[in-house]
Amino acid sequence: MESAIEQELTRLSAGKYLSLTTFRRDGTPVATPVWVTREGGHLYVITGGESGKAKRLRHTSRVQLAPCDMRGTVTGPAVEGEARILDAAGTQEVIERMRRKYGLTFLLLSTMEKLRRRAGDRVGLELTPTP
Repeated sequence: MESAIEQELTRLSAGKYLSLTTFRRDGTPVATPVWVTREGGHLYVITGGESGKAKRLRHTSRVQLAPCDMRGTVTGPAVEGEARILDAAGTQEVIERMRRKYGLTFLLLSTMEKLRRRAGDRVGLELTPTP
């Protein structure tokens, strides 16, 4: 029998998009749709190293996670979780997972980022739903 956390991981990683909500210092939630992959007991996303998400996560690791569509419209219940910013090796592993899941679309967007010289500042985020 699957545990409750295992069921949440499966539900949250089933689609293409995840609504990742981070929190400002004053507690204001900021939700962003992101691509998501899963490995074991964690979900993974990529973001810019200087993005608002990354800056907010440096202050607090608390997040809320919910399935959503590409516009960020939530399509299921949200759960609490914790996020961790990964080092360069961990980020590279997340990039490889994204390539496998999103294929040509990911490669095209990565190429566009390289042309804009933003690809080097990406960081991987490890997300863990909390019970």
